[in-house]
Amino acid sequence: MSKKVLAITGCAAGIAHTFMAAESLESTAKAMGYEVKVETHGTIGVENEFTAKEIQEADVIIIAADIDVSLDRFIDKRVLKTYVKAAIEDPEGLIKQAFETAEKHSVKGETVGSVSLGKTNNSAVKHLMSGISYMIPMCISAGLLLAIANIFAFSADEAGNLVNWGFDVETASGLFLSKLFALGQIGFKLMIPLFAGFTAYSIADRPAIAPAMIGAYIINDPAFLGTEAGAGFLGAIIVAFLAGYIVKYLKQIPWPKIIMPIVPIMVIPLLATFAVFVVVFYGIGHPIAAIMTAMYDGLNSLSNAYAAAPILIGALIGAMIGFDLGGPVNKIALIFGTAVFTDTVAKYGIQGANFVPGTAAQAAISVAPLGAWLATKLFKNLFSSDQTVMGNNAMAMGMVGITEGAIPFAASKPLVFIPANVIGSAVAGALVTAFGAKFYGGLGSPLGTFVGYIEQPMPFVPWIFSICVGITVTACIIGFGLKQAQKKALREAAKEEKGEVAHA
Repeated sequence: MSKKVLAITGCAAGIAHTFMAAESLESTAKAMGYEVKVETHGTIGVENEFTAKEIQEADVIIIAADIDVSLDRFIDKRVLKTYVKAAIEDPEGLIKQAFETAEKHSVKGETVGSVSLGKTNNSAVKHLMSGISYMIPMCISAGLLLAIANIFAFSADEAGNLVNWGFDVETASGLFLSKLFALGQIGFKLMIPLFAGFTAYSIADRPAIAPAMIGAYIINDPAFLGTEAGAGFLGAIIVAFLAGYIVKYLKQIPWPKIIMPIVPIMVIPLLATFAVFVVVFYGIGHPIAAIMTAMYDGLNSLSNAYAAAPILIGALIGAMIGFDLGGPVNKIALIFGTAVFTDTVAKYGIQGANFVPGTAAQAAISVAPLGAWLATKLFKNLFSSDQTVMGNNAMAMGMVGITEGAIPFAASKPLVFIPANVIGSAVAGALVTAFGAKFYGGLGSPLGTFVGYIEQPMPFVPWIFSICVGITVTACIIGFGLKQAQKKALREAAKEEKGEVAHA
């Protein structure tokens, strides 16, 4: 009777890594002769959920996730906890490691495998990634609603330059589109509290959601604070951790048994929300709002004073997007771009918003997978047939702005692909900024110029040209790097052969 493996996969975005890891673990475990079932925790929610009988019969359980996954179901089961990347890069090694080193899970806070539950070395990043994974669907839906409304709100001249903006609410279509635009704005406004709520949830579970969401809302409401602007994402992050750890502390208090039923649903949320309000209103709210205002004013002043500054910022954001392909650095760049756009829209209005980081991020997001695909076409002799197929998959993912499509290539030869991805993505980010393109919303990829709204000096061309240059640069560096690696391997093989002959 074959042994039974259960696995859970979940990445921060819940879009690509989650399902790549699931497929990798499932196919590998079957090839090794094990019975296997993989539960995915993606953007759509939990799929292929384990039954109680399956958990009871499992020999080992692998948690390959970058987000917080509750282990309450796995008491007294052997569990190995790791990151989703491990399941993609070496699924066979991970399965062997699980059978050799997985430890029995008993209570919260116990060390499982090489990771201390709730006390991992990068727990702050994990909490932030959990918040981001819940925020992304709202960010995308709100952005698309804004983009759709924007397409009809802008009047452009023949050269594609913006000449007027607004909705004629006297007409039925204008009223409808103005409400659609407002709907997108509401989504962006709710995005920050949602992010804070689920970051706090990752720290201290459900009682932390309400205080974090309320706290993040008030710290971003200038009218409530009596400030010129809100505290933006920086304020939301601080509130999320503040609320999370206040709730975590309150949960450790030995409350009287008589009030225990209402402690998690009323007592703790009430006390934590009150504490967050006091800290935000009388403590951190005003200074953080002032810091964010100064930062955005500084960004705008820098852009106005030095023509090269936006280009350098665009290159930096592009490089971050291409660095770890959906990892923390990539996500920080995306969130920074979104935060700067939404916060400056709230502060200065749509006409005064800072588009540079967001536009560079969206232009760079597809460069790595499309660069890998182009390299498989330009340098066919340097790739295996399997890699050529992977290249076609990367092309499909890159065309819809999923940067994770380049991961299999980067994992196979990181010293070649990562520098190529970083440089090509930086080129794309710098070029769109140099052209003065402004990404208002929609799809971040070459198709973005058709599916979304991008203001640029002329229709379509600057956006597509910038991305294509980045893709070409990436492919050429990959080809050069692989040729150098091939030559090095041949030289080493020749040396070994000479050594063997001399020894004989």
